Amino acid sequence: MTKGLPTGPLCTRASLAAELRELGVLSGETLLLHSSLSSLGWVCGGPVAVVQALLDVLGATGTLVVPTQTPDNSDPAEWRYPPVPEEWWPEIRDSTPAYDPRTTPSRGMGMIAETVRTWPGSLRSAHPQTSFAAVESRAAAVTDGHATDCRLGEQSPLARLEEQGARVLLLGVGFASCTAFHLAEYRIPSPVVDSARAVLTPAGRRWETVREVSITSDRFEELGADFEERGPGPVVCGRIGAADVRLFSLADAVAHAEVWLAEHRPGTSGSRKSPPAPEPPAGNGR
Repeated sequence: MTKGLPTGPLCTRASLAAELRELGVLSGETLLLHSSLSSLGWVCGGPVAVVQALLDVLGATGTLVVPTQTPDNSDPAEWRYPPVPEEWWPEIRDSTPAYDPRTTPSRGMGMIAETVRTWPGSLRSAHPQTSFAAVESRAAAVTDGHATDCRLGEQSPLARLEEQGARVLLLGVGFASCTAFHLAEYRIPSPVVDSARAVLTPAGRRWETVREVSITSDRFEELGADFEERGPGPVVCGRIGAADVRLFSLADAVAHAEVWLAEHRPGTSGSRKSPPAPEPPAGNGR
């Protein structure tokens, strides 16, 4: 059956770069991107053209950062999206490939993020479940030192991005995908959980369990709406291609989230069983 013509709009490297500049993305800045390729319309050159446009605007002194998470490197007993038969669990634990920042693909982050992960010169952080990849000027400063028992806290790229005055670009996705909000969860009372995964050690592959702060994107859309309305800094809204976009300070988002989460989604100290393996962030599209 013949498909109809695409409805567009037609996006090119040049048109995307022009719209990014019009939105306010600056040469030389550090930008944390969450994105959906399909939201843009018809992109000539696909995700490569999008990354080229972003790097054109950021320039040689800028830095592009994306989440490259691997939530499937986790205990199959906790999987819900979808679950697997219980009799498979031991073999999965024994056979899951260890996280390798050079080769392990991300899951649920979208084609643009995967393109950044494999971009020439890209660097990737060490956490086996919640890594980030970065390219250009400050890539090493962002990705180095990601502690393997600190998913998205003070020893993660999020804290380094905050220190650098980075901004967040939500390109065709909503606030449910805003990873920066998770840094606030480390700064308010939150439960801790057992987190299992396959890792590489000097002695080879190992299945390990560590204690982590519990993180969840529950109510992030509500938090984001409140941040957009009442946050300490502006949220620039616009369109790139057919995509709705938002651009804002990462530090402002974290500061607002600390107050809002403590009031609207208070945590409880202590520990509990590990939650289901995280579902890929909502809206991070192909």
